[in-house]
Amino acid sequence: MSGRLERLSVAAGLAAALLASSALVSSALAEERTTLTGGWGGLRTDLAEDGIAFRGDYVSETFSAIDGGLRRGGGYTQQIRVGADFDLEKLSGWSGAIAHLTFNDRRGKGVSSDVVGNRLPIQEAYGGQYTRLTELSVEQRLDGGRLNLRVGYFAMGNDLGGMAIGCNLVNAAFCAHPLSMSGDSGWYNYPNARWGLAVRYAVRPNLLLRTGAFQVNPSLNDERNAWKPFASGSTGVMLPLEVEYDRGAASHNSGGAMPGHYKLGAYYDSSRVTRQGETGKVKGRYGVYLLADQMVWRQGSGNRGLSLFGQVTLNPKASAPINRWYEAGLVQTGTFPGRDADTLALGVVHAQVNPRLRQAYADASPTLVDYGVLPAGETAIELSYGWQATRWLTVRPDVQYILDPGAFGYRSTSNALAVGAQLKAQF
Repeated sequence: MSGRLERLSVAAGLAAALLASSALVSSALAEERTTLTGGWGGLRTDLAEDGIAFRGDYVSETFSAIDGGLRRGGGYTQQIRVGADFDLEKLSGWSGAIAHLTFNDRRGKGVSSDVVGNRLPIQEAYGGQYTRLTELSVEQRLDGGRLNLRVGYFAMGNDLGGMAIGCNLVNAAFCAHPLSMSGDSGWYNYPNARWGLAVRYAVRPNLLLRTGAFQVNPSLNDERNAWKPFASGSTGVMLPLEVEYDRGAASHNSGGAMPGHYKLGAYYDSSRVTRQGETGKVKGRYGVYLLADQMVWRQGSGNRGLSLFGQVTLNPKASAPINRWYEAGLVQTGTFPGRDADTLALGVVHAQVNPRLRQAYADASPTLVDYGVLPAGETAIELSYGWQATRWLTVRPDVQYILDPGAFGYRSTSNALAVGAQLKAQF
């Protein structure tokens, strides 16, 4: 009975979200805006012209696991992000400098953690369900904008290892970084922040080099340290290096090449950690990655067209719980006539469990466990439609199928099917 009530409550929450989005769309028909709250009667616009640009967004993800997994059930999670960017040149005469301040709040229930029991989060906005400081940094542009420096307290993944195209899907494995990065080292992504220095240099308009140095401090993920950026617990330093080729860079695209991004990167974390599946410690964790997306067909001269994307990451067995990561998918932008900004996306991702961990589990089990029977990894397949209701509102119905959801728990669990929707609003 409780399971039925839970499913009904999730369905009611999803229906309420869709009805709310319809109401918001209706209220905005008379005035197309880039944000829900508009220009605040001119105040927001005036402040932006003076150098203070406010930003904010809301994301909700309501899903129900209707088959497989640990049990049936669902959950709703949400994220509210608010912040401001301060143009220090306008405010104080500091040429080429911008200060960033961002706060994040997450609430709700995780369908993967609480219902399905899998590693690849069905809801991208779930994790760290509390309010926190997520950025306090200063960005400096030099050499005519070719060199960009950012220093302060912020998420390393804001500058490195991401693929924006993946956020046309909902699962955190697609949006927007390979989870093997943060799962295998001190790499961290939004909303987790650390102290660091990020460097970006445009070797050419279509060739970017990114690097930096970032604190590794797992204790900053604890709720008790949400407002303590100087909390103790540092274990090392993260040193990344990434090269990006932007095939469609406007300033270097006289031939009309279709947009594409290719990123080759590597990173080293100096932390001393437990050796995976064995006794003892290992000094340093590292990994390499290749990320790519490319438009392969364009309809007309706008953004309508088909793009493909893929990811591969490789990590050593000595230090990595996920030693292989493979991802591929496609995104069609522009679907039906008159729906130029809508998207249809399909993705598949596979995360491989380190064989040493599977073997260690089999050896340590009090009952006889055949290593070969344990799932070798977890796979997620996702199909999503992004309805761009207004310039500031996206509604994304979504279905996900999880194969071997118990792989990282070293158990055999029935494949899971989850359905739901994501709502994104810029305010």
